[in-house]
Amino acid sequence: MKKYFIAILLITSTITSFAESIRKPKLIVNIIVGQFRESYINKYSDNLSPNGLLKFANNGASFSEARYDFMQTITPATLSTLTTGTNPSSHGVVTEHWVDYVNNNTISLIDDESVHGLDCDEGVGQYSPANLTVPTLGDMLLNESPKSSVISIASSPITSIVMGGNSSDVYWIDDSRFNWISSSAYMEELPAWVKSYNELRVATDYLDIKWELSKKPSSYVNKSDDKPTISGSEEQHNRLKDFMTFNKEIQKNYSQLLLNPISNTLVAEFAKQAVVYKELGEDEHTDILNICFDTPRYISQLYGNNSIEFEDMLYRLDADIEDLVTFITTQIGIDNVLFILTSDHGTSDPQSIKKQNLFNTSQFKVILNSFLGSQYGEGEWVLGYHNRQIYLNRNLIYKKNLDIEEVQNRAASFSLQFRGVSHVLSATAMQNSYFADSYAQMIQNSFYPKRGGDLTINLMPGWIEQDSGAKILSGSMYDYDTYVPLMLYGCGIIPTKNSTPINMKDIAPTLAKIIEVSKPIASTGAAIQPIITLFKQ
Repeated sequence: MKKYFIAILLITSTITSFAESIRKPKLIVNIIVGQFRESYINKYSDNLSPNGLLKFANNGASFSEARYDFMQTITPATLSTLTTGTNPSSHGVVTEHWVDYVNNNTISLIDDESVHGLDCDEGVGQYSPANLTVPTLGDMLLNESPKSSVISIASSPITSIVMGGNSSDVYWIDDSRFNWISSSAYMEELPAWVKSYNELRVATDYLDIKWELSKKPSSYVNKSDDKPTISGSEEQHNRLKDFMTFNKEIQKNYSQLLLNPISNTLVAEFAKQAVVYKELGEDEHTDILNICFDTPRYISQLYGNNSIEFEDMLYRLDADIEDLVTFITTQIGIDNVLFILTSDHGTSDPQSIKKQNLFNTSQFKVILNSFLGSQYGEGEWVLGYHNRQIYLNRNLIYKKNLDIEEVQNRAASFSLQFRGVSHVLSATAMQNSYFADSYAQMIQNSFYPKRGGDLTINLMPGWIEQDSGAKILSGSMYDYDTYVPLMLYGCGIIPTKNSTPINMKDIAPTLAKIIEVSKPIASTGAAIQPIITLFKQ
């Protein structure tokens, strides 16, 4: 009996030892680079600093098989998955706008007239998290550890709000003044340190600059699409045309800064201010700092991800990340901070997108509306198209005593005839069935009944919605959109290369395990054991 008692004590001691052996960081810094493919670091490695992105790849833990497991790979949906630990089918962020089937009005994810922006013009900054339906990891941390701080920073309000959830301090850029603002949904007034920083008018210094190449033209992987305007050899054309055609004048308009790499710098600088004035990582109560660089997404969509503009932006961002990481580690020590670098999604490839590979959504809505009119009588049958979801006029369907499932199925069958459409699932089918097939399951993982469309369409590989000025977009189930980098650095992590498949909904519950708080209540993910192992003493 005594032997059994000793064995029980040993087992209990081992369990207790394991529980106490997890290194708990004082600060978690989530760095999200907008529209960033996993392959970019290797592609541009020759021109990257060893202390920037390559530090994550070479000195941290790098996971090469990280993916989102749903179709709706748009920024709000993926960021919500990162912070809540579940797919859009549970967290409800499936699109930035959707149709309210009760009154046919279009609803915005963050617009809220009941709140007001802080330190900005009237009518600006009226945003809130009221339409976020489930708590984030930051919300859980603040609930269980009130002395902790959670701060979310991005140039875009929707990005910052989705990351921040309901409880954290949330800041974004007012592009009319390029001030950092928030709304009354989060605080009564801006903190003194934010007001003081705004008074410096840092962005004003950049309005008169030109965006020029930061490296020798011959060293760039990408080349300008512009035709040479000079005489000489082809090699001279390729080198000199970059000098002649690349220079981008910044109009004396603050909103133009969002399309310039300097916007990344300004986001990083503000993040450093938050670290200092909020004293992040200075005590035993773990803090979280969420930072999203939206500008890579803006520049990628405008110029293409194979453009010299995107490449030059990336090198400048690499320097910004190096400076930010160095600053934070100097402030609180590398062993006390955990950096996580990932992306909201990848992007389509302009090399495979030709004129015929653009899906005309306006034309699609008109033709689909005409088809339904020919079947059921004239009327406004199609109310909207948002992120590959078609919203039908259910009030009209009910008024005519039609069967909603029949109308959806007819519309779905008709939609399959359009060039570029590969799959269509109806809302009724997704509500009444469980799909195990990979494509159908990924569509279903993106469907939230109260906000989802009557039809969800999947475009063929390489196809995107026609969007004025956008060369590339995201929002598909294909690897080029779902496959993202995932790298961890700091907190004593030993350099590791790991090819274990990672579902991005598992990030939040993994971090919850590391910092010893409950995982978000709607989380359907699980702690990633290869990551947990990295934190054993």
